[in-house]
Amino acid sequence: MRAGGGVGPRLVGLVEPLFGGPLPIRVRGWDGTESGPTDAPAVVIRSRRALRRLLWNPGELGLAEAYITGEIDVEGELAEGLALVWAAIGERGLRPVRLTTRQLARALATAARLGALGPRPSPPASRARLTGARHSRARDRAAISHHYDLSNEFYALLLDEHMAYSCAYFTSNDPSYTLAEAQRDKLDLVCRKLALRSGDRLLDIGCGWGSLSLHAATHYGARVVGVTLSRRQQEFVLARVAERGLADRVEIRLQDYREVPESGFDAVASIEMGEHVGAENYPTFVGVLHRSVREGGRVLVQQMSRRDRPGGGAFIECYIAPDMHMRPLGETVALLEAGGLEVRDVHALREHYVWTVRAWLETLEKNWDAVVGLVGEQVARVWRLYLVGGALVFEQGRMGVDQILCVKRSPGGGSVTAPVRTDGLRPS
Repeated sequence: MRAGGGVGPRLVGLVEPLFGGPLPIRVRGWDGTESGPTDAPAVVIRSRRALRRLLWNPGELGLAEAYITGEIDVEGELAEGLALVWAAIGERGLRPVRLTTRQLARALATAARLGALGPRPSPPASRARLTGARHSRARDRAAISHHYDLSNEFYALLLDEHMAYSCAYFTSNDPSYTLAEAQRDKLDLVCRKLALRSGDRLLDIGCGWGSLSLHAATHYGARVVGVTLSRRQQEFVLARVAERGLADRVEIRLQDYREVPESGFDAVASIEMGEHVGAENYPTFVGVLHRSVREGGRVLVQQMSRRDRPGGGAFIECYIAPDMHMRPLGETVALLEAGGLEVRDVHALREHYVWTVRAWLETLEKNWDAVVGLVGEQVARVWRLYLVGGALVFEQGRMGVDQILCVKRSPGGGSVTAPVRTDGLRPS
């Protein structure tokens, strides 16, 4: 449907030439006029401020911030709208918009007629504001605090009973099979790959809310040192350690991975923490893995990858995980091998992350009012956008996640390690 005039058709007429053809979504302006397919999700431009924000900051970040503030909204499924737009971009081979002088003049003229010109809008309050050298110890603490110290109560609403904030491992299609069971199966898989036995010493780098540390101690008899930079995570895990009588087997430290003094651990795990160490520091991170584990000991790194570009993307780095860095899987494997670790198995879990994130999104929507009450509507909308977009990029193969199992070779270069079963993949 295309109305004869008004805000909606003017906006569509401005955007379509830049988009390379008709929009796959409907656009409704703040005056109620709209244009686009009647059966598609509707993007609602609620205020002139949204257009001003996009003029100052065209692209992913400007759109995300307009959504976070409620200046832009979506009627219908947000995931469906994003999928339609991305599919159209792929079909048309579009690249990031670069306005010509003529297009810019036209955009400014349209904005002037709509009364949308003005100073740059302030970013939402939920945007990360970090200072100092990237991946210095102080800045890393601030980056981790921004994301993980949000609220233990919030994460308890979002996650499963294990408080596992990482990709699960789904081994069943039974409708009664839950995310909590898939996370338990992931924790078991990690412990089996590490060949943990009673009394083994495990270093859990980036232990989160303690799902692996507690599981390894409870079900495998391991003696665990877990490290995190999040004070709220440490407080949460220590409370669970006390409740479960594991103080003799689990130590949780507020400590940078670079400051762990011990070596000779039987096994080392890092579950989706390597994305936070940065490109320049990754060899240092690998050096810590290598130094910490005994000869013949196993190291398991579960880590996300990105094939289209490094980093996490403008929205992720500004609102979710500041300074995050991801790279293609092959580059991570090469860095681990260059650091003296023998890579023994690479286990792709990309589809499992789609199922995991969809479960988190379902829980977020179910608990929406409680989430807004805890963290406010802006932060709740940040997380909705993050989870919807996350499921999409993993489903489309633009991001992946893998478990990389390594062994520390002896100086002579030899080691003997039992094979590890990694079957049980849920059918896609």
